Amino acid sequence: MVGHRKTVAIVSTIACCIGVVASLSPIADAEGQLPAVPTTVGTDAGTIRADKAAPYFKKPGYSPYAGRHFPTRVYWGEQHLHTSWSGDAAGGGTRVGPEEALRLARGEEIVSTTGQPVRLSRPLDWLAVSDHSDALGVVNEIIAGNPKLMTDPTLKRWNQQMNAGGEEAMKAVMELISLQGQGKLPAPVMDAQLAFDVWRKSTAIMEKYNDPGRFTAFIAYEWTSNYGGGNNLHRNVIYRDGKDKADLVAPLTTFVTENPEELWKWMQHYEQKTGGQLLAIPHNGNLSNGLMFALNTFKGDPLTKAWAETRATYEPLFEVTQGKGTSEQHPSLAPNDEFANFEIWDKGNLVVLPKKPGMLNHEYAREALKNGLSVEAKVGVNPFKFGLLGSTDNHNGIASAEENNFFSKFPAAEPSPGRWDEDAFDFGVDRVIKGWQLSASGYTGIWATENTRAALWDAMKRKEVYGTTGPRITVRFFGGFDFKPEDALTREPGAVGYEKGVPMGADLRSAPSGRKPTFLVAALKDPLSGNLDRIQIIKGWLDANGKTQERIYDVVWAQADKRRPGKDGKLPPVGNTVDIKTATWKNTIGEPELITVWTDPDFDPKLRAFYYARVIEIPTPRWTLYDAVRFNVKMAPNVPMTLQERAYTSPIWYTPS
Repeated sequence: MVGHRKTVAIVSTIACCIGVVASLSPIADAEGQLPAVPTTVGTDAGTIRADKAAPYFKKPGYSPYAGRHFPTRVYWGEQHLHTSWSGDAAGGGTRVGPEEALRLARGEEIVSTTGQPVRLSRPLDWLAVSDHSDALGVVNEIIAGNPKLMTDPTLKRWNQQMNAGGEEAMKAVMELISLQGQGKLPAPVMDAQLAFDVWRKSTAIMEKYNDPGRFTAFIAYEWTSNYGGGNNLHRNVIYRDGKDKADLVAPLTTFVTENPEELWKWMQHYEQKTGGQLLAIPHNGNLSNGLMFALNTFKGDPLTKAWAETRATYEPLFEVTQGKGTSEQHPSLAPNDEFANFEIWDKGNLVVLPKKPGMLNHEYAREALKNGLSVEAKVGVNPFKFGLLGSTDNHNGIASAEENNFFSKFPAAEPSPGRWDEDAFDFGVDRVIKGWQLSASGYTGIWATENTRAALWDAMKRKEVYGTTGPRITVRFFGGFDFKPEDALTREPGAVGYEKGVPMGADLRSAPSGRKPTFLVAALKDPLSGNLDRIQIIKGWLDANGKTQERIYDVVWAQADKRRPGKDGKLPPVGNTVDIKTATWKNTIGEPELITVWTDPDFDPKLRAFYYARVIEIPTPRWTLYDAVRFNVKMAPNVPMTLQERAYTSPIWYTPS
């Protein structure tokens, strides 16, 4: 009892000193009112009087951060990483498994397949290891010389080539990819039970490393349709669930079907059987030879409302940038977009079969977003209403997307003096993609309420995500009809953004009479990367004649007092401080942050439209320049040495009543 009295005395004394009445009972109830206190209870501060104390506890309270329910921070991660459990990765020599990949993502240092120590500049918040469901883990058995597999002559030859390493291993991998695309893999590779056993081991690893509140390890896999011989229709399937549900249904493989519509049926079956939830993220579309966003069904039939609803339900996101190029927009489709020609891969499909006229129109995000408006006008639902994110698609277990820490796609392309000139993909004469064409890209930022599978997945489902080409640029993007220029003065764009509008990934409906949509957009530089050059808002719409249009607006930019748009409406370049001799740059140009409120000057309330933000950095060294300096090598004149990194937000859509 003595100790209790001493505690009360101390608390009462502190209360007197700070001018606030203290009590060992709860201060206020859920409505912000003080609890009733008997008048016989007293303290050194006197009797508590609710009418006098209530102003100190007015709702929502003094703290601007208390009681918030909207996302207040961005969580960085990667949804497309392969390890030695993927057939093509293992065949290419990868020996980094899922556990090592997760340890690296959490911030630990590991050793790469080529024996080099590697660590990320900063830990990630989440990771989805998406090893291929086709022959999951089976190639490891081929490499190990599993006697049951060595009875097949092709697998026995692959065993020899893969263990030889180098070019021989890559030949085996290229053959594996080609046969998989043709549906001609040796029968033992397609053993469903063996793959299902490995799947259960994979989900156990994800459970081991999943640490709610600190680090999220998603259960995931890549469904790998190479329909028609290399036409990339891959999807990453991301589970909201844990092992208890994920283990009830075997992942779908392309040994069963190469039709994405059958994947959606499988997802529906999984959800009905388990009560769980899934979403699928289509692969960067540039290797699909026009099939990723085709305006007909897989079998060539016209699109229907039911088809559009199903695709929109199960595929709410799209991978806009990754190691095999960026698929925001092709320069030939947007000749007025000075930033469209960025890390473009347009030689052909996955086996570099050349593209035919018209294919590009159905591979790039902006074209698909525009075409989605047209489909919606015809069938009533937009099937291409997706958000944007970034990934690496690395096949060496290393989720690194920074230019100065580039470990590339396969072990053969990990840091070495000659990797820039090696053949990254070799499918014969005139069908070669060189090593320097690989991109150090990308990452995904998720605006979620907490770092858990459920919260992150829910944010992905509602498309409150964005992709970058590597830097961790913080970006906010809101749309509404009530934003004012003074809202750009806030240090908390999220607070005013959610109060007055909707975030990236959401919808605006039926503009009030005489009102135009307004947008609050803000970006803060990655402290380890370059300053910001500008923020652009890209608009696409369906005009009164039913044709799709697009326009790019520079809405805020660095050094606005010195840079003005020219007669052509274009801003002059921000400049370039990169020192080619040392692979360094100065942040003496650009701005560390940019924020503005922008109103669409060309708005027509009768027309469907979408808007997304693109944030551009100042020029910084590309990974090729870091290699040139570190290894003291001279590269060919056509190899780019600098780039302007960027972020792409998910769109906000406007739909008239």
